[in-house]
Amino acid sequence: MQTESLNSIAPSSDSGGAAAAKSGRYAWYVIGVLLVAYTFSFIDRQILSLLVEPMKRDLGISDTQVSLLQGLSFALFYTILGLPMGRLADTVSRRGLIATGLTLWSLATAACGLAGQYWQLFVARMGVGVGEASLSPAAYSLIADSVDRKNLAAAIGVYSMGIYIGGGLALIVGGGVVAWAVNIDSVVVPLIGEVRSWQLVFLAVGLPGLLLVPFVLALREPRRTGGTGTAIPLTEVWQFLRQNRRTLTLLILAAALASLAGYGSVAWVPSFLIRSHQLGFAEAGLAFGLIVLFFGSAGVVCGGRIADWMGQRGWRDGKPRTALFAALLGLAPTLLYPLMPTLTGVLILLSVSTFFTNFMMGLGPAAIQEVVPARMRGQISALYLFVVNIIGLGLGPLSIALATDFLFQDPSLLRYSLVLAPGCALTISALLLWRALPHYRASLTKSETV
Repeated sequence: MQTESLNSIAPSSDSGGAAAAKSGRYAWYVIGVLLVAYTFSFIDRQILSLLVEPMKRDLGISDTQVSLLQGLSFALFYTILGLPMGRLADTVSRRGLIATGLTLWSLATAACGLAGQYWQLFVARMGVGVGEASLSPAAYSLIADSVDRKNLAAAIGVYSMGIYIGGGLALIVGGGVVAWAVNIDSVVVPLIGEVRSWQLVFLAVGLPGLLLVPFVLALREPRRTGGTGTAIPLTEVWQFLRQNRRTLTLLILAAALASLAGYGSVAWVPSFLIRSHQLGFAEAGLAFGLIVLFFGSAGVVCGGRIADWMGQRGWRDGKPRTALFAALLGLAPTLLYPLMPTLTGVLILLSVSTFFTNFMMGLGPAAIQEVVPARMRGQISALYLFVVNIIGLGLGPLSIALATDFLFQDPSLLRYSLVLAPGCALTISALLLWRALPHYRASLTKSETV
């Protein structure tokens, strides 16, 4: 498989591609723009976790209904449309695909601020999922065509920092805004009229994403390694899936369960801090936002660096092996932090849990890119995201809410739901990663002979 160094970018199909190919800075610029787009997507996606209480107050809804807004309404369209988006990413302009999606999800987030009923908010969250479905399959493909294979995990790790920068900023800034707005019944917005305080937050975080669209459109397309951008027959994709079914099934399910633990925790930790430790909105957002921003970002970048370091020293399964070690190291703090009697103990163990359990967010996609032929990267990435997000986004918040509403039957016992669902998910994820190691090495050998 032909690849280019991180200090160069593959030649573009346009006239300016040759100049860009000589500039390592341009390769990092591409990754930087994609990082900012991913950051915007997670701000738009995660801001809802801090709006739980005012939305419940104004709309008269339960924890389970909120979890459907956090997970299923978004994840259903995000995952299903990710599959055709992945095929488009293998054939059409990836920058155009990303720019279109960025426009749509920014407008849909702003539309959440115009919703006055639960079903309207549900539909608008679907629109956010539709737009964001275009981003990662195209971004993974762009990155894999722009960097050397030995640096792939680190590069995808940098891109994946958008999860934590966006999620952290949503919590930090959103917490302050919600604390200001929670006691305000309504605000008059020019050209729109009177809106609720939580609706104003959606408007404020959704519209700025439109400012990034011109920067995305200005990117140059790198040449696709191993192909010219023509559609690969679906029969060939199916044949690859069958030949590598054990590797892909184990890796994808392991990543999906790690995602269930992560997204479930992100959705409900702010409410846990408010309910069990009497923090205000701003305090909960600041405390958890700083943890997500620094420890989440550090985890996904360190995971990529460690995996690349292991690969350069002969560990051919360095990516899934690193993810396995991280899952085992993160399990104990994940089980213990909700049970700590003091806020200090909670935040220390939550920081450790956040650091280790998020290694998989960068290593999963990097491992997939490593074993998948270049001409079907977008499609296999979309399949990966489909399973990971339908389980992680769709069931992560919901599993914790169902445990709280129906198993423990008390909102104040949310801490036990945060032990049960993420703890079980991480344990099974580690077992699947352990089983995946020999199959991953076999698939990697096959990919190197193509």
